[in-house]
Amino acid sequence: DEYQSRENAKHVLRAMKENARQGFWNGSKPPFGFKTIVIDQRGARIKKRLEIDLVEAEIVRLVFRLFLEGHDGSGPKGVKAITIWLNKNGHRTRSGATWAIGPVHTMLSNTVYCGRARFNVTDSRTRTRKSDSEHITSDAPIIIDPLVFETVQALLKQRNPRVNPPRVVSGPILLTGLAYCATCTGAMTLRTGTSKTGKVHKYYSCSTCARHGKLVCKGRAVKMDKLNHLVTTHLIDRLLAPDRLAIVLEALAERRAEKSVAVDDRIKGLEALAAEANDRLRRLYKMVEDGIAEMDGILKDRITTLKAERDATRAALDRATGANRPPVILDPAKTTAFGKLMLERLTTGEIPFRKEYLGAIIDRVEVDDHHIRIMGRKDVLEAAVLANGGPVPGVRSFVRKWRTRQESNL
Repeated sequence: DEYQSRENAKHVLRAMKENARQGFWNGSKPPFGFKTIVIDQRGARIKKRLEIDLVEAEIVRLVFRLFLEGHDGSGPKGVKAITIWLNKNGHRTRSGATWAIGPVHTMLSNTVYCGRARFNVTDSRTRTRKSDSEHITSDAPIIIDPLVFETVQALLKQRNPRVNPPRVVSGPILLTGLAYCATCTGAMTLRTGTSKTGKVHKYYSCSTCARHGKLVCKGRAVKMDKLNHLVTTHLIDRLLAPDRLAIVLEALAERRAEKSVAVDDRIKGLEALAAEANDRLRRLYKMVEDGIAEMDGILKDRITTLKAERDATRAALDRATGANRPPVILDPAKTTAFGKLMLERLTTGEIPFRKEYLGAIIDRVEVDDHHIRIMGRKDVLEAAVLANGGPVPGVRSFVRKWRTRQESNL
């Protein structure tokens, strides 16, 4: 019996894998933001595919927007802050329960939202993760733009307290946590050397080469003062100049105008759902008024359910309408003032202070043999201009009991 049970399990899993390869959904509850529709029936087997749930999808987009931008200029939120915000503002899960940190983190890291549904990821008995070669990937409707999803994954990794030591936040080295080796993507960390005269020289050096040797990465080292000067000078001359800032932010406005077309389509779909829910309620009320139906327990429950659906659809419509923000028009005077302010804050003051403002506008600095690539996001730059250069403060992630007796350290 035990042998037969194992053989049956093998056959069932093989069939489910093939089902997933063909793009069908394997019977379990769909992820939040999706519903299943019947595509085909082969004998007793019903074939289903994922379809976007317009109401739940707006909450998914809201969670990703809170993670990247925050709410009403509050700045990006972490997973716990998003959970607290959702519960505080009355957002609930599919079953009506309050949100928790786990489901929110799962939502932010699930590839199904960017169009890649995965099956056979974990072992059903031990719950351990299987190797990537065993995963089955199929196409799914896209709720979150793939580029946005990848940005969120990079930020989740960057904000992980296990990989974000305190020196990245408040250390005395300007480019700690920002400078990376272009060959192996390892961090560029501080190394010192002493000359024959006894003078100590400081370098940014590839940490992978230092730890694993030149077989893994050939390694490179750049004088600390030189790299600091190159990065800050090029940022000031080639990004923060008023003319260059205007060009960068105009390109962002054009891209947002293209995306607003898709948002308008979502709003139309939600408006249709809200109108349909209202019509259903109106018809039920009309039947009761005309004496066609009596207000018994079943009809009361149906009316309550329809009211809940209508309210949820209206809430999703409000969120979609609120997300469709009008284009931001930046005053040239404000752009010029931002450039001057950043010039002052990037070149003077204590290193931790300058590091905060540098990290407010760039994501990483890749150091190659003959090139240095400074990378960042245009929407973050726009938010910094609107906030007049205010950085988002970091957290010393390794400090224990950081939030003792408070929800957030004040």
